[in-house]
Parts: sequence; structure tokens; C-alpha cells
Amino acid sequence: MVKHQPLQVYERQLCLSCLTGIYGCRWKRYQRSHDDTTKIGVTAALLTTVIGVISVSQIWSEEWDVVSISLQSTGPFLHIGALAAVTALAWLVAGQVARAEKTKFQVIVLLVYLVVLLSLYLAPLSITSPCIMERHNLKARPAVIGQRGAPMLAPENTLLSFQRALQKNVIGLEAEVAISLDGVPFLMRDPTLRRTTDVSKVFPKRQNVDASFFNWTELSMLNAGQWFLKRNPYWTVKYMSERERWLVGNQTICSLEQMLQLAARSNRSALFTVRRPPPGHPHNLNWVNVTLSTVLRSGVPQHLVVWSVDWDRELVQQQAPGFQQISTKIQTLENLHEKGISRLLLRYSRVSEEDIRMYTAANVSVTLYTVNEPWLYSVLWCSGVHSVSSEAPQILRKVLSPLWLMAPHEYCLIWVSTDLVSFALVLGIFIFQK
Repeated sequence: MVKHQPLQVYERQLCLSCLTGIYGCRWKRYQRSHDDTTKIGVTAALLTTVIGVISVSQIWSEEWDVVSISLQSTGPFLHIGALAAVTALAWLVAGQVARAEKTKFQVIVLLVYLVVLLSLYLAPLSITSPCIMERHNLKARPAVIGQRGAPMLAPENTLLSFQRALQKNVIGLEAEVAISLDGVPFLMRDPTLRRTTDVSKVFPKRQNVDASFFNWTELSMLNAGQWFLKRNPYWTVKYMSERERWLVGNQTICSLEQMLQLAARSNRSALFTVRRPPPGHPHNLNWVNVTLSTVLRSGVPQHLVVWSVDWDRELVQQQAPGFQQISTKIQTLENLHEKGISRLLLRYSRVSEEDIRMYTAANVSVTLYTVNEPWLYSVLWCSGVHSVSSEAPQILRKVLSPLWLMAPHEYCLIWVSTDLVSFALVLGIFIFQK
């Protein structure tokens, strides 16, 4: 006999139904708002990324050149690292190919992986580095010139900064020169005095005026060291003693004559570039003569002066034949010899290793700026550079040999061995994964 189970009757629960409907609607609204928020967030992130990339590209437009040079220093090691990473991916690729049901997908994944792997195996054919050379071909250690003295240890372009550079065994001093209203060449990198002096405090109404429109008496009234203590641009102030901080805080603007006399006492060369005074300046036309007269009056031996001004160079050579002539522009060897120029001062990214060798073979020494990092100094050393201009002579002083130097046959051995080990591992992984 079959027993019939009565149907279960559910009572209407209006309160529960109402709450379910309310929360269901809220959940839908939450999902819609969440989707909208996600879209807005993704869009904002993309816009921020694009704007950031554009801004960085504009701000560091000149610094992108360092990428190709850095690859010369790190290329061999980046190749080994990339090959190790792709070799490790063989386990995932082999497993994916083994589990895939579609043959076409298996073939595509395998081909892409093998193309990448083969490219890395052959990548050293395109890797070049001046540090891959025989040790006996390595040139002498590049001399270091203190650019604006030692601006990481003391305020730039001050006597204290140049003294600190001399303590780090630099072979020369480098500075940027402007000419005051009354014809006194002085050291100043910026067009105005705002960044490196207290002009906003002493002459508040003239803080945006070109530095050349101040006379030497007014320039001597300005403090050129307090900004260094306040801003601490290189995080070195905390390592200074009380006396050192007092010396830094009491620095004044340095004249060209003072720098030349310091170089003469130390028997170091003096390299400087001169900024022509703007229109309306009383020395806008005779600025070269003003600078030359100051140099000759300072008493510095002519062979220690490195003259970089192209304007009226022939006149300067006639009046001061002992000056070392240097150019800040790339020129042909014929032009250099015709003008009596024996040195070049260039940015490190503007010349290649071949250019350096060509100039060196023609007895034209090359000085590259601004070189502050040991790895860059090492690459330029291997390239055969004669000297570098640096803001960090205290750092380069410690670099007694290139960070790495490898003979070509040693690099080939490492290259072939790495490829063979990688190939054996990849083959073993695919066999193990069947």
C-alpha cells in the first residue's frame, strides 16, 4: 500500500520577500556602480600613465641616451639573466603543450617559445661592449676634472668646492663664467641668482633679473652657501662637522680670477665656459676681451688655461699662444687642426667608441661630461677616453680599475657554455613532460 505524502505548504512571508527584493535591487545597483567605478579607475590609470610617460620623456629627453650606454655595461649579464628566465619558462610551456587539446594551439605556443629561445641563443652576436677586450689594450685611467669643484661636498662654484675637489686629486677645475655689470667675470651656472644665493633676501625686487646685471660689489654682498645647508641637495650635510657647516654657510660668489689663482697655486688646469652677456649689457660686444684680460691679469701660467670660447679664437691665440684650445662642438679633424684645437669637451652620449679612437689617433684628447657613476666611468675608461668632467670626484677616486673586463675568448666561452646548458635543460624538461 502506497502512502501519499501531503504537499508542503509555504506560508507567505511578506516581510522576508520585501527584504529580499530591497537587497536584490541594492546589489544590482552596487554591481552597476562598481562596474562604472572600475571603468573610471581604469581610464584614470591609463591617462595618468600616458601623461606620466610624456612628462618623463620631456624632462629626461637627454637622459634617454644613457640607456644604450648602460646596455654596453650590462648587456652580457642581462643576456644570461634573460636566458635563465626563458629556460625556466620551459616547464610551463611544456606542460601547457602537453595538456592542450588543440594541435594548432600547441604548434603556435611551441613555435613562439622556440623563436624567443633561439633569439636569445644568438643575441651575443649583436652585443658589443668596450669592456670586452684584452687587458693589455686597456688605456690609462681617465683623469678627473672637478666640474664646479666638488658640488656634492660644498656649494657649487665656490672656493670651498674647488678646494674640496683638489683634495680628491682632480687634474683640473671647471666652471661656468658670467660677466658682471662692471666687467668682472664671476662663476655662476644659472642665468639668475635665485637658486644658489640669498638674492631674494638682499635684493628681493631683483631676484629674477639676469645675474649679469649685478655689479661685483652687489654680488659680493650675497651669501652662496646657506642654500646648500637648507636644501641639502646631495644628503651630505649630516656628515659635516660644525666647522664644515660654518665654512659652507659663509661662502660667497667666486670670481674667475680667484679660481684661476687657486688653480695656479695647485698647479692644476682651469677649464671654463663663458656665457655671453644679454643684449643691453655694457659688455655684450667686448665680453671676450674682458675675460681674456682677467685671465692674463690673474698671473696663472698660460699652459694651465683651457680656453673654450669659439668667438674671436684667433685673437685669443695671438695674445695668449700658450692657452690649451678646446672645443665644445664635434668637428672634423681638418677643422680642429686648422684652428689649432687639440681638445674636445663633449657630452658622453654624443660620441661613440670609434669617434674616441679616431680623435685619440690624431692626438686630439677627448673630455666627456658629466660622469658621476662608477659604471659609466668604467665604460668610458675601456673606450679610451682621456679625461672626464665630474661632479663626484670623491666617488670616481675610488674606481681604480674597470668594474669588469673580459677578454673576447672568455666571453665566447661563457656564451657557448650558457647556451649549451640552457638547451640541455629545455630538452630534458620537454622529455620529462612528454
